[in-house]
Amino acid sequence: MKNNLSIMALSLLLVACGNDKPNYNSVDDYPVRQGSLDEMVYSPKATEFSVWSPNAEQVTLNIYSDALTDEALERIPMKRKKDGTWTAKINRDLNGLFYTFAVYDTNAVFPMEETPGIFAKAVGINGKRAAILDLKTTDPENWQDDKRPYFGERQDAIVYEMHHRDFSIDPSAGIAHAGKFLALTERGTTNKAGQPTGIDHLKQLGITHVQILPSYDFGSIDERGASEEARVLESGAAIGGSYNWGYDPINYNVPEGSYSTDPYAPACRIIEMKQMIQALHEAGIRVVMDVVYNHTYDVAHSAFTQTAPGYFYRTRSDGSLANGSGCGNETASNRPMMRRFILESVRYWVEEYHIDGFRFDLMGIHDIETMRAVRAMLDEIDPTILLYGEGWAAEQPQYAQELLAMKANICQMPGIGAFCDDMRDALRGPFYDDKQGAFLAGLPGFEESIRFGLVGCINHPQIDMQKVNYSKEAWTQEPYQCISYVSCHDDMMLTDRLKASIKLKEGEMQRLDKLAQTVVLTSQGTPFLWNGEEVMRDKKGVHNSFCSPDSVNAINWDLKTENKDLFDYYCRLVALRKAHPAFRLGTAENVVEHLEFLPAGDCVVAFRLKELRDIDEWQEIVAVFNAQPQEVTFTLPEGEYRKVLNNGVFEESDAKYTESVTLAPQTATILYR
Repeated sequence: MKNNLSIMALSLLLVACGNDKPNYNSVDDYPVRQGSLDEMVYSPKATEFSVWSPNAEQVTLNIYSDALTDEALERIPMKRKKDGTWTAKINRDLNGLFYTFAVYDTNAVFPMEETPGIFAKAVGINGKRAAILDLKTTDPENWQDDKRPYFGERQDAIVYEMHHRDFSIDPSAGIAHAGKFLALTERGTTNKAGQPTGIDHLKQLGITHVQILPSYDFGSIDERGASEEARVLESGAAIGGSYNWGYDPINYNVPEGSYSTDPYAPACRIIEMKQMIQALHEAGIRVVMDVVYNHTYDVAHSAFTQTAPGYFYRTRSDGSLANGSGCGNETASNRPMMRRFILESVRYWVEEYHIDGFRFDLMGIHDIETMRAVRAMLDEIDPTILLYGEGWAAEQPQYAQELLAMKANICQMPGIGAFCDDMRDALRGPFYDDKQGAFLAGLPGFEESIRFGLVGCINHPQIDMQKVNYSKEAWTQEPYQCISYVSCHDDMMLTDRLKASIKLKEGEMQRLDKLAQTVVLTSQGTPFLWNGEEVMRDKKGVHNSFCSPDSVNAINWDLKTENKDLFDYYCRLVALRKAHPAFRLGTAENVVEHLEFLPAGDCVVAFRLKELRDIDEWQEIVAVFNAQPQEVTFTLPEGEYRKVLNNGVFEESDAKYTESVTLAPQTATILYR
């Protein structure tokens, strides 16, 4: 929708409104908006509109009857305030109508178009126009009583990452609202064998948090055809736009329409996302939202460019766009209004949608000061709200390395976590080479990196940092800041990775899968699982499946016997961690005092949790991980132990072990006294 006001007409408006434009030497001289960033405040008597555009010659408010009609009902000149905000007020009930802003800025590099603004809270189909509605009418029944489920302290979290469509789209899930927000509101759904699927599956697994992939309005899906399966070109681009992970933001503060049952109705997506969160809360599960403030879908058409050209993005010295995201641009979190936008957006999701945590995509692009400010704000609301992210960038951002929220700087950001690629790659092999194995392949030399991950990447006296694969010094203050995992969405499934890097023999896939996740779920970091790992899901060997069709990404819930056994194992692992605080000691001081590594050979890692009298019902725990393809005899510390996990099976017996124990090939063994 091009701004169809002529230059001459705008000139007349400028004279009429007396909007004298200030002169700024650069975008860094722009004033900061006062008050809230809300751009539309509705009441039945009047609706107030505002947009921050300090360098504009003129801004026009456009009112539409619907989300698609070309002709506007009204085009209203807005008035400039000293802080760069433009305002307008309409004194009648506008409920159900739509609006855009048209900014006129002669210095803009890209053509100026109508935009819903940077802080739209409701939109029409495909997010082109913002909607006017009363948000109170989008609250589900009893929403005022919705509370965060109790789960303990930050170290008690067990996170399950999931994509709405992957999780529920396959017919085997037995879910009516397949691929939608409402899929996670249905109870009693099962596969053909009567095993729980959907929200009941999550409850049975026992995780504390679901991390949903980006669920705000994103650009790669055409919401008009969201029910169709995406077709994929040779270039990898999706046609029909029905599948994407969602890392291409358009409207950061509005739910994605393709996950709703009616993307044309602005209230529908809001109501249904709230219903999903409410249902998860009722099931005792908290909700973490994946947020992508580091870049936008494109620059030319983004609301950031269409309201304040050049301000919200970093550029190189030659004026070209910086590309720390690898997606063509990177946002400038260090600038006051971008920082404010992130803070107010996060607060909005917490207060309006009751979100319980945030995973920051490419957090290493953001500056430390911004991330600290987000953590401080969340602490004021609820200190148990999780905050973590990727401690890296796709390319070097255009900002000083020491000021960025990189993994190496996590010690400067208390209460904020980062993903641990040290232990991930030591377990299964490097991210950059799918065919290369590591510890799980029976290759020696990765033991120290695994030990480093097991202590949550703190400074532990038994860790020789010179032998750790990536980090040469501890990067967490407290162990829960380390997000422990072996695979996630933008990677091969663990099953695919094992097939690609190891010539598997019969039974090895299941043994190695169990071994890897036992390391993750007994580490002192925050364990993190990718949806479908617990049922031996694969993605047909596809690594980056962000726009692959359902035939690649959908989870088949009709489990084979070995998949059912694996799921039961995951359930027992999660239950073991939740039952024994020794696996989540919480502080670096406690880990140093109570976790001791035991002597072990190549491809074997062993530790004991000791002196647990006031911590755990077990006085001591010994965990041994044997990646060798043969049995190993392991010497136990002094004492009398019983097995709780052996050869891939959870069981307890009266048998006692005092000197040594035989470790089955490629398995974990856990004993206690």
